[in-house]
Amino acid sequence: MRDVRHLTASVPLALAGLVLAACAPATTAPTQPSTPPTAVTSAPTTPSTPHAPDLSETKDLRLESFKTIRSSSKIGTLSPKSIVASGDGVVMAQNMIYNHTVTVFDSDGEWITTIPDAVKLADFGIMGNPEGTVKGGPVELAFSADKKKAYTSNYSMYGPGFNHEGHDTCNPSSNIDNSFVYRIDVATNTIDQVIPVGKVPKYVATTPDGKYVLVSNWCSYNLSVIDVATHNVIKELEMGAYPRGIAVSPDSKTAYVAIMGSAQIKVVNLGSFEVTSFTSVGSGPRHIVISPDGDYLYVTLNAEGRIAKINAHTGEVIKKVATGSAPRSMDISADGESLYVVNYESSTVSKVTTDDMKELQELRTAYHPIGITYDRKTGRVWVACYSGEIEIFDDNPPSTS
Repeated sequence: MRDVRHLTASVPLALAGLVLAACAPATTAPTQPSTPPTAVTSAPTTPSTPHAPDLSETKDLRLESFKTIRSSSKIGTLSPKSIVASGDGVVMAQNMIYNHTVTVFDSDGEWITTIPDAVKLADFGIMGNPEGTVKGGPVELAFSADKKKAYTSNYSMYGPGFNHEGHDTCNPSSNIDNSFVYRIDVATNTIDQVIPVGKVPKYVATTPDGKYVLVSNWCSYNLSVIDVATHNVIKELEMGAYPRGIAVSPDSKTAYVAIMGSAQIKVVNLGSFEVTSFTSVGSGPRHIVISPDGDYLYVTLNAEGRIAKINAHTGEVIKKVATGSAPRSMDISADGESLYVVNYESSTVSKVTTDDMKELQELRTAYHPIGITYDRKTGRVWVACYSGEIEIFDDNPPSTS
């Protein structure tokens, strides 16, 4: 990853918040207190961001701290960029470039194993590189529809044959190496497939029908469509500057891709691979989740610092809400009634109701929360922080009164 001092004024305004999110090293994060997260009660430093609501009015709709996981001799060093729950008892944290690992937990937060990202490409039928072991930099991950496999993107590759590291400020002509998606066998926690994709792959999504894996290539400005049956990229679809978040409709017919260097969401017909656009959805769309019925998209707007609710059929923006400063990643509850979003600069996590797009709650987290997942097995919310902590919250825990 690049030091932020190397970035210039040429970075699009829509990417202003992303630079820190992608580059902040875990070793520079300030020490956080070990006390459990508490409700935000003071006004934030950003004038446009409201303080959290009065939780006394929402006692039946609350997140409460369950567990905090930190680096240890057993677990190893955590520097999670993202965290994803399978909904079937497994949670994986992607430790980005800093540690070259994926850390695996059960749904109660107990450590299972740590998977190194070192591979020999020739062992996977990828020829043309010098002999030797290479490493990646896990960014995002998606489980297959049957939960038996997990696909993780690698920001860059390191080792023999790779000399041009990825960068957040780039374009398709940049002298950056192409990278790979790893497939992990969930039963054995081993990498069993390596698939070439584009430059700086970021988000990964799988289709509910199990047919495709979709990968947004940040620097190639395109979307790789991987055929699960053959493990090959069958389409590379032009997206525009800085594609990132991806959501797939429940019927597997449509994919939605957030184009962070714009105000657009690209709409991909997964039958014909025709690409159209929703325009003017908001500045710097970064992350997308879709409602269980497929009718609504919820998008974090990186440059605006808000979340938008969008009609998935027409692209109409229905409503926006501000949470903490710099909302990044997001997930949605199984019933589709709640959103959970991490606010990177505020170091908070927010819960938002989808029907009226109101922030119900905002809680402190460790420094720079960047990844979040809702575990459909337990109803818990996991937050990954760049400072090295993973925090788990119970949603609507049983009353103790």
